[in-house]
Amino acid sequence: MTEPQTYSFFLGCVMPNRFPNVEASIRLVLPKLGIELEDLEGASCCPAPGVIRSFDEPTWLAIASRNLALAEMSGHDLVTGCNGCYGTFMESLAEIRKHPERLKEVQEVFKGMGIKFEGKVGVKHIIELIDEIGVDGIKKKVTKKLDGLRVGVHYGCHLLKPSKNRPWKQTQRHTFLDELVEATGATSVKYKDKFLCCGAGGGVRGSQVAVSVDIAKEKLDNMIEAGVDCIVNVCSFCHLQFEASQVQLNKELGEQKYQIPVLYFTQLLGLAMDLNPDELGLGVHMINTQPALDKILD
Repeated sequence: MTEPQTYSFFLGCVMPNRFPNVEASIRLVLPKLGIELEDLEGASCCPAPGVIRSFDEPTWLAIASRNLALAEMSGHDLVTGCNGCYGTFMESLAEIRKHPERLKEVQEVFKGMGIKFEGKVGVKHIIELIDEIGVDGIKKKVTKKLDGLRVGVHYGCHLLKPSKNRPWKQTQRHTFLDELVEATGATSVKYKDKFLCCGAGGGVRGSQVAVSVDIAKEKLDNMIEAGVDCIVNVCSFCHLQFEASQVQLNKELGEQKYQIPVLYFTQLLGLAMDLNPDELGLGVHMINTQPALDKILD
């Protein structure tokens, strides 16, 4: 029997503050896949690649490196379930490995803090770990096929770009997440502008809410037109964007037009593993998940 792999779990800001239900699904599902999570004690904001880095790149790099150092000192690679956090860590590692003088700069910052950092730690996204198990491996874990469920898959920008320091095959039309979704028995539905940004990143949701929601509306309208039963994402910030934008759009319209349940991938996979929907956090979403559950639960 293969020994479980242990990773330092970096939660980020959005997940523990807004979506403990998503966190619960990750903590429930991953150990059943042979992946153990160890809390990363003392972690801070990643910080966000599209905001802090734009204003003060050295500070962004030092804070990101501190989080990486905590994982490195624990003896485990870091894993995160947020695309933005993943982007920060992948890009900061690329920076210090390509430019050793940048590593020396952050080591200088850490003097007197008891922090040792050599930039040797690895970084993974949760969906990367699941993808490494493979479609056939995931199928073996499925005990309740989600036949008939039509899914709008959303990858998210920072998961895929910049492609030069991401592990995925360099293409404009990725399929790995669609394949993992379909391993559960669900159908990944084609829809217009599938790889369009959710509209939240780069500080847009924080500073230009109307613009942010308008971008989300375009994706939501495209998914409604395609007849999806739910959205599946792998990023806590994209998750926030799709749920909160639907609530706001419905309020502005004065009707409940936007009612697409938003699921994190581990929630979908957990359902296919016949785990309890409440333990997967599916009862506490901003958008009611019951219509999607009704399609797949006896």
